[in-house]
Amino acid sequence: MSAVADDHGVGPRRAGRRPVTSRSEIEHIALDLFTERGFDTTTVDDVAHAAGIGRRTFFRYYASKNDVPWGAFDEMLERMRERFAALPADVPVMEGIRATVLDFNDVPPSEQPWHRQRLRLILETPTLQAHSTLRYAEWRRVVADYAGARLGQPATALLPRTLGHVCLGAAISAYEQWLRSDDVELRDLLDEVMVALQNGFADTRAVS
Repeated sequence: MSAVADDHGVGPRRAGRRPVTSRSEIEHIALDLFTERGFDTTTVDDVAHAAGIGRRTFFRYYASKNDVPWGAFDEMLERMRERFAALPADVPVMEGIRATVLDFNDVPPSEQPWHRQRLRLILETPTLQAHSTLRYAEWRRVVADYAGARLGQPATALLPRTLGHVCLGAAISAYEQWLRSDDVELRDLLDEVMVALQNGFADTRAVS
């Protein structure tokens, strides 16, 4: 089905398309627009028009355009906290973090193409970096809260804080590698790097 522009030339909308009714549908449309036109040049009105919704509906789901690539991030962080809370007390700290990070990044196969677009925007769009910094801090805090509770230290203490930073850095490295490779699974990359962290990189050997 071909795309048509509205009377104001705002952007493509599929002829006869019903207005979307879910956040995931809005995100898919927005991610496509951001990828095709560029994040900076795509407006909220462009997304709303392409989705067949009003600005009010858009802002019911998102505080700003910058929040769209992050999707249901707040809900995912809450799930992450719940996953940490459900871990047995005898699970080693790094093993618990590894299992929870893998769970946080468990993306169904049908969503993986959208997830690639999402991560590429987050990691490669300069105008999103300030917003991303705030989101990264929220993620690190969830890890630090768990580590601090297990270690009997405040989440703001050196070791819990460091674990938050290190684990986020490892995850971002896995994301970047995944974006460069079409023949690897994101979960495998995350598992590999988190296992290396868990083992203190003990298996890393320099080439002689």
